[in-house]
Amino acid sequence: MSTATQKTESPAPPPAEGSPSVGTLLLQGLRSNMRQYGMLVALALIIVIFQIWSDDILLRPLNVTNLVQQNGYILILAIGMMIVIIAGHIDLSVGSLVAFIGAAAGVMMIKHDMPWPLAVVLCLLLGAVAGAWQGFWIAYIGIPSFIVTLAGMLAFRGGTQILLDGQSLSPFPDGFEKMSTGFIPEMGPYTEYHNPTMVIGLVVCAAAVWQEWRARQQRTAYELDVVPLGLFFVKCAAIVAAVMAFTMTLSSWHGAPYGLLILAVLFVVFSFVMRNTVVGRHVYALGGNQPAAKLSGVRDKRVTFLVFVNMGVLAALAGLVFAARLGSATPSAGLNFELEAIAAAFIGGASASGGVGTVLGAIIGGLVLGVLNNGMSLVGIGTDYQQVIKGLVLLAAVGFDVWNKRKVGS
Repeated sequence: MSTATQKTESPAPPPAEGSPSVGTLLLQGLRSNMRQYGMLVALALIIVIFQIWSDDILLRPLNVTNLVQQNGYILILAIGMMIVIIAGHIDLSVGSLVAFIGAAAGVMMIKHDMPWPLAVVLCLLLGAVAGAWQGFWIAYIGIPSFIVTLAGMLAFRGGTQILLDGQSLSPFPDGFEKMSTGFIPEMGPYTEYHNPTMVIGLVVCAAAVWQEWRARQQRTAYELDVVPLGLFFVKCAAIVAAVMAFTMTLSSWHGAPYGLLILAVLFVVFSFVMRNTVVGRHVYALGGNQPAAKLSGVRDKRVTFLVFVNMGVLAALAGLVFAARLGSATPSAGLNFELEAIAAAFIGGASASGGVGTVLGAIIGGLVLGVLNNGMSLVGIGTDYQQVIKGLVLLAAVGFDVWNKRKVGS
């Protein structure tokens, strides 16, 4: 028999043992991102349920815009709180700091006629100082963050009462209020959709697809498993479809609000910092295992201090956005905001033991709470039952995290 015949009749070689199947890759991806994917599925189900239950009101352009504006400040707080929890700490003072910054902004702009851009910068600096004050006691003195921020919650709430003397201040300048309630101005020829918002949506789609492709190329370069190309294209198509559906919904009303742009910038910046910078990796290392992180050269006190300075700045920004939306500085502002932010972080995948979580998860967790609040209000569920339902959702999310850890460890 000739050599060619032998080659033709020889059986095909078995598949390489190191080549996982499509099903195996999908299971690995689901297991490694179970909380995040689970919350995405839960968010989609909640949206579908309330869209049907509310007679298609939930996803109307006006209501979607209201959802963005009503939850923007909570999402800003959730980003900062997620980083605090990843580092292994907690911050109970952010709601009171929101009120204190709003009061300070009211005193500057309304009582003393300070130009609002200057007042915004001073308020952000004031938030940084407040965060640095708390971070000093936590990082360098060693007092637990629960105690320090509990004291901060009381102090900032009292400071709010002192600044406002128990009264509300209004109105804020129009330019300042537009920071939360304004929209990107229309440009270009007349179309059925808001042109700048559509352009922004297309840019976001391109950036998201590029990021997915870059991540795939990096995994390939390090000889890590990647999903088949067909599934990769399906994932990218799903991302583009979701982004464009949201974009077209906003574009059919007044376009993207300024608050959404602020949130988008924060998401991009902090996602990059937590994934691609030394400081971000140190935060994860510190929350995952502080003694090991210190032995590895992580400057734990400095990192903890910076985490709380960052939380103070974000709380100040949330306070400004909330005051701009409300149109006044009130002593009762920010009540329970810290609980909403903590719940959003835990629902979005943060671990109570630290070292786990993502900025995207914080956004997803905040959206779950926001859609629940809005949907339940649309269908007439009372606020008492709303609190019960949100509490059960938080308990289920943390319980799932504990169950998942025990399952992985067994």
